[in-house]
Amino acid sequence: MSDSLAPAQPSVRVAIIGGGPAGLMAAETLARHGVLADIYDRMPSVGRKFLLAGRGGLNLTHSEAAEAFESRFGERQAKVADWLRRMDAQAVRGWAHGLGIDTFIGTSGRVFPREMKAAPLLRAWISRLRAAGVRFHMRHRWIGWADDESASPATLRFDTPQGELKVCADAAILALGGASWARLGSDGAWVPRLQQQGVDVAPLRPANCGFEVNWSEHLRQRGAGQPLKSVAMALDVAGAPGPWRRGEFVLTESGVEGSLVYALSAPLRDAIDAQGQARVWVDLLPDFSIEKVLQQVTHSRGARSISSHLQSRLGLKGAKSLLLRECAEAAAWADMALLARRIKALPLQLTRTRPIDEAISSAGGVKLEATADVLMLSALSGVFCAGEMLDWEAPTGGYLLTACLASGVTAAEGVLAFLD
Repeated sequence: MSDSLAPAQPSVRVAIIGGGPAGLMAAETLARHGVLADIYDRMPSVGRKFLLAGRGGLNLTHSEAAEAFESRFGERQAKVADWLRRMDAQAVRGWAHGLGIDTFIGTSGRVFPREMKAAPLLRAWISRLRAAGVRFHMRHRWIGWADDESASPATLRFDTPQGELKVCADAAILALGGASWARLGSDGAWVPRLQQQGVDVAPLRPANCGFEVNWSEHLRQRGAGQPLKSVAMALDVAGAPGPWRRGEFVLTESGVEGSLVYALSAPLRDAIDAQGQARVWVDLLPDFSIEKVLQQVTHSRGARSISSHLQSRLGLKGAKSLLLRECAEAAAWADMALLARRIKALPLQLTRTRPIDEAISSAGGVKLEATADVLMLSALSGVFCAGEMLDWEAPTGGYLLTACLASGVTAAEGVLAFLD
């Protein structure tokens, strides 16, 4: 889909820069209160990252209780909880239903559109926004404020196919995203522009990302692309596994990625930043007790190889068998008790994060301490921020999208108060 280039407006009521979920929700909130909004985006159409994220099944939100939901935002829990009071998980489902999109709760508690696609929802959303008077300006790259004036929403500059454009606005909402998937619009180019205006910005870092491992050539060739399902993973705590989390992940040519890895990516990234590496533990058979694993490992195997024995007695094969061979120390293959312990707790050393552009999302951004309660920048009156460009992060599972939408509502309510 693509939006036609809207006529340039010399003066607008509210300029929203960024056509992702946060910016679109801010526009909808303003429209409900009769305030005209103009959305500017550097891409040919809005919601490109949203569409790609929903290609494998759009995870709208999560059905868990509010207290558990809010705990997913770590040290930013209190701030994000304030946004969620304006639009929580239940409100997201109601909003989708209002667009004609039925939802259902999956076995994991995640909430999906009935059709499992993002495109029908986005089409209905844009149609409703246009009907409400929201105007879209595509291929408009924001390049800052006029050089001859102090930063304010009245002096926004854009690079467009027709040349540079200045836009006068009574208020502006920046919803420019982080720095992942730059080809879809969020490239982090806004960071120096805000820093030059005295806005405190934390460095952008990968979140919900994969990690690199120094694999042997054997695993790199044989294991890349293979999934490990029905496993558990734990952070290293003083040389031993911490609390276990169940799920699945994928071996890649360079390391590991997947939902189980993403769920632990924030502490793993921080450990690598602090220590240069991080360790996780993998339980290859979380449904088996250590006693049962030991019993099966020590069972007589006759002339069978140890690999055939483990496959026959425990079902260990494929990617699980490859990873065990890769990460268990040589002594484990002569000590069956040690081998049983490694099947239940296999150490995996991570050396670095994958590049931020490959990450599902990014951490860092405009520090929340640099904004007021309604997300107006303390250094720039009338300029608000929303979405992933703010300094917070969340795991996959619907938390990221829900909080982005809620931040758009919060910023829009701030604009309404500012214009009053």
